[in-house]
Amino acid sequence: MTPAEQSLKAAEICRMAPVVPVIVVEDLAHAAPLARALVAGGLPALEVTLRTPCALEAIRAMAEVPGGMVGAGTLLTPADVRAAKAAGAKFGVSPGATERLLDACAEHDLPLLPGAATASEIMALLEQGYTVQKFFPAEQAGGAAYLKSIGSPIPQVKFCPTGGISLKNARDYLGLSNILCVGGSWVCPKDKMAAGDWAGIEALAREAAGLRP
Repeated sequence: MTPAEQSLKAAEICRMAPVVPVIVVEDLAHAAPLARALVAGGLPALEVTLRTPCALEAIRAMAEVPGGMVGAGTLLTPADVRAAKAAGAKFGVSPGATERLLDACAEHDLPLLPGAATASEIMALLEQGYTVQKFFPAEQAGGAAYLKSIGSPIPQVKFCPTGGISLKNARDYLGLSNILCVGGSWVCPKDKMAAGDWAGIEALAREAAGLRP
């Protein structure tokens, strides 16, 4: 899968909803009901971060939920790419980009949202054909104001900003012409997951799904 093909698929996924939940699953029993709640609330694209021991099994469980599109976040190495693909991930997200990681995603046909935070990083990825990128860490790297500015000289690139985004500032990003969606963890808070409050999470998802300007 070429970078252009990956970006085409990434754009389709990003356009499924205004928010991609950034999910940390610490209890495997939470995976399926969490996915069902988020999908029912209108957020079908799910990013499961590879930060916990059960993350790959969580991807496997979530991949069985009808209507969902499950991806793997925090991809750092080619081994992460292979494991995510084997677990059923339909896309990948990385905080940055290395040649080995990009090559692995191409080899394993895994659409990637490669991370970038500077104009040079964005340009380097664009040069390779990645027209859809993750902007991370969004708030710390300049926020919506930075992305608005970068959109003038580099209009070819569309972004999914992630990092420090919440219900309060999501619209600042979503109102920009170079933003396809935002990534955020506020729709699946740890306390609601621990309590099994799937109705509460579905309500948060529905609120986030209505953020599109």
